[in-house]
Amino acid sequence: MAKKIAAFGEVMMRLQVPGFDLLSQASTLSYSFSGSGVNISSALTRFGHTGYLVTTLPANSVGDAAVSYLRKLGITQSFVVRGGNYVGMYFLENGFGARPSRVTYSNRQDSSFNTAPDGTYDFAEIAKQVDVVHFCGITLAMNDSVRHHMKCFAQAVKENGGTVVFDCNYRTAHWGEDGYAKAKPFYEDMLQLADIVMMNENDALFILRMETDKENRQEQLMELIPAVARKYNISVIAGTHRSINGDNTHSLQGFIFKDQVFTFSRTLTFSVYDRIGAGDAYASGIVHGELERFPAARTVEFAAAAAMLAHTVAGDTPMSSESEILRAMSDSIGDVER
Repeated sequence: MAKKIAAFGEVMMRLQVPGFDLLSQASTLSYSFSGSGVNISSALTRFGHTGYLVTTLPANSVGDAAVSYLRKLGITQSFVVRGGNYVGMYFLENGFGARPSRVTYSNRQDSSFNTAPDGTYDFAEIAKQVDVVHFCGITLAMNDSVRHHMKCFAQAVKENGGTVVFDCNYRTAHWGEDGYAKAKPFYEDMLQLADIVMMNENDALFILRMETDKENRQEQLMELIPAVARKYNISVIAGTHRSINGDNTHSLQGFIFKDQVFTFSRTLTFSVYDRIGAGDAYASGIVHGELERFPAARTVEFAAAAAMLAHTVAGDTPMSSESEILRAMSDSIGDVER
């Protein structure tokens, strides 16, 4: 059944170096717009839901370009506010072989979204009009004002009987020195309000400071994720484990913890064209599976296939339809490493 899904987050300008050049080598850049909220709302729109973005964009030509881009993705813009002066940017240098991809942020804290004052959004009214809201840990890292917006919005949605989705998405560069200690209380605020959470054992270990005597990653996952679900009363926790192989292919396995049971996807191995945004594709697959009441096994396989396909297209935003993902779920069986 189609739902109304809002994502709260910043729209960023992605400035990409052509090919595999370094920024210091390039003389041209290609631009597009992205952000976790953009990716989630666009992906879920492609699955047949109505995707909204709750954000602020400047009332200038750059903001106009961003709005045009959102329109092209099919995102409903009823809750997009125009104000402030800037769009945050990031520069992307594509990795090759042993050299990883590199993202460099610019003008982030001065963006219209991150400087939006209290009262910018009517969260009580928005919460009456949507079924689900998605939040991201990258947004949580920005500043106290944004964190206050997130908490107020989540509370309003919960009060109206809606579903809150929170993707932990911790980024060391955004939190700075002693970042885990700074982040913990804000993560706990969001986890206490969340119904569906994207995380893995590293988030439990490093952000939440949970302890385990297990050394194997899978065993840590099996012990810590149920403890997080109990402590914060979370209905569904999902995430992935990724490994990078010697031939530069990636292997990815998804999991979902629901009704006190773990369900794992098959391990998918694939070549990577553009890695940025694949986590949002996985998250959108989990949310869609839950909204459509798929069995847990189907949900996690759908999400893993969505993430795999997101690696094969340029840009941050997932571009696959439900039918394309379902086809990939069956076509990829021969490529699975068990």
